[in-house]
Amino acid sequence: MNLSLIDWLIAFLSILVLFFGVRLSKKFVKSVVDFLSAGRSAGRYMITVSQGMAAIGAITIVGQWEMNYVAGFALRWWEFTMAVVLLIITVSGWVIYRFRQTRALTIAQFLEIRYSRNFRIFAGILAFISGLLNFGIFPAVSARFLIYFCGLPLSFSFAGLELSTFPLVMAAFLLISVYFVFSGGQIAVIITEFIQGVFSNFTFLIIIIFCLFFVNWDQIFQAVTTVPKDASLINPYKTSEVPDFNFWYFLINVIGVIYVKLSWQGTQGFNSSAKSAHEAKMGEVLGNLRDIPRWLFLVFIPIIAYTILHNADFSAIADGVNKTLSGVGNSAIQNQLRIPLVLSKILPVGVMGAFLAVMLMATIGTHNSYMHSWGSIFIQDIIMPFRKKTFEPKQHLRVLRLAILGVCIFIFLFSLFFPMTDYIFLYFAITAAIFVGGSGAVIIGGLYWKRGTTSAAWSALIVGSVISVVGIILQQIYPGFPINGQYFWGIAMGISSVIYILVSLLGKKTDFDMDKMLHRGKYEIKEETVVVNKVPLKGLKILGMGKEFTKGDKIIYLSAYGWTFIWVVVFIIGTIFNLSGDVPDSSWMSFWKTFVIINLSVSFFIITWFTIGGIKDFKEMLNRLKTTVRDHNDDGTVRKEITKEIN
Repeated sequence: MNLSLIDWLIAFLSILVLFFGVRLSKKFVKSVVDFLSAGRSAGRYMITVSQGMAAIGAITIVGQWEMNYVAGFALRWWEFTMAVVLLIITVSGWVIYRFRQTRALTIAQFLEIRYSRNFRIFAGILAFISGLLNFGIFPAVSARFLIYFCGLPLSFSFAGLELSTFPLVMAAFLLISVYFVFSGGQIAVIITEFIQGVFSNFTFLIIIIFCLFFVNWDQIFQAVTTVPKDASLINPYKTSEVPDFNFWYFLINVIGVIYVKLSWQGTQGFNSSAKSAHEAKMGEVLGNLRDIPRWLFLVFIPIIAYTILHNADFSAIADGVNKTLSGVGNSAIQNQLRIPLVLSKILPVGVMGAFLAVMLMATIGTHNSYMHSWGSIFIQDIIMPFRKKTFEPKQHLRVLRLAILGVCIFIFLFSLFFPMTDYIFLYFAITAAIFVGGSGAVIIGGLYWKRGTTSAAWSALIVGSVISVVGIILQQIYPGFPINGQYFWGIAMGISSVIYILVSLLGKKTDFDMDKMLHRGKYEIKEETVVVNKVPLKGLKILGMGKEFTKGDKIIYLSAYGWTFIWVVVFIIGTIFNLSGDVPDSSWMSFWKTFVIINLSVSFFIITWFTIGGIKDFKEMLNRLKTTVRDHNDDGTVRKEITKEIN
């Protein structure tokens, strides 16, 4: 065992707090909307902290560590430009604002409103299959982390039988997650994810600070300069030999961020949980600042691990880690376990327990969100469209829970038997592309282009999925196939978009009633539209700040703009220096040291700010859930009078 009694106690108490949050949420689930979308009651801070945690499960942390161990700081440099893209997306409310205006509970419900019921069913099936395959490896990766980080035995004797630890750990994670979702649905998900998010962010900072004392910058520099000349971990202009996670990986990600907004539905419950479209938009903007401490942790810790494994000063620790890795499965599993094993050797008592608590929370939280999402999608977007009669409220909640249980059983069996042979993020890219390869064109076209047709939607989604399935088959038949999952995703996005546009333009010229779908003009819902300034703000409007914005909202927007602008300027200056001459590695090392210190300082402020804002939102959310009058007809069913199909 690698942990002390104090560490186990910290982890146990942390999980106990989550059980308290679930118990609190249980009494508020009185309708389908409560179960699926937290009664549309969440404020911006609850949304951004909770959704951020839902998107960073234990598997995401391990996957990011895998990637950044190979790419180092260099990939983060290119992401400075990506920050501009993210900012434009969030401050404009790209996709999320219009989707919330539709009042749809799931993306596929919107697809029925915009296109047709048959298309909704097809999209729901495709999203469900894609999601299950993607989700299928979560329990396995999380269980392996726990076993090796904690130093648990790989097997144990019970009643004369030799039992494997691996399936039992997976089962324990999944049973806790099922209980959470069964009890409080999306309300429980948001509350528990918020608690996890606050705890995790503070723990991230503690671990980073400890690592800065354990390893000094000279030792880091000595280690990172041992890499081949064109596979640099610190100089982004010398990365031509970096495998998989290079500039082209980044470029496809940039395009993907724009293209797949809301396409991936692993956390779809958050898409419709905000109390208004404006709050959803503000939650997205705050997400740009929320990610600062998280990304610092995900990038810096792999650098620390690389230093410990490649600097002679830490040879004893490196030998112990390598000895353990030599007895572990294939290279893919070794890549997953490398950094957790390093941390298990260096973290002190108390910090070990806090980090274990973070990973347990992250595992349970992601399982909560994903099981809730895929189970809900199965019922809402596959089963319900086939039914002539709608479910009764209690019956509806019962079948939602049964679907979630089915998802739980499937991913347990998939994780138990699926042979993982690739990097986590490359597996994510190709399995997700089964749906998101074509769905981006369908969603964006449906929300923003009145000429988009149902035929175009069918064509784009089918083409995107076929390209991705072909990619999966080729990679299974030919190990080491030169086109990886990321490239197949990029190909699927490009071809599907072209298909959607061409088929729409060549088809029947009919305009869709966008005002009716988006509840604008005479269809406006007054209680969901808060107008602060009746006179449009001409100067600020171009920055995405309109009549709903308070003075505080404007400050948040300008802060997000300012933070992004600073790093874009740094990127431009750095690029000029590198184009004008060779910048030595020592200068790059000085830059990254400054980068870490600045981000660490800012992180303390952001975490405190979001925690206070989230507590206020939490109180308002509970009050709203107590007083809201439920409409049991609001269950995700598309009524005939609000849909219009374009063929």
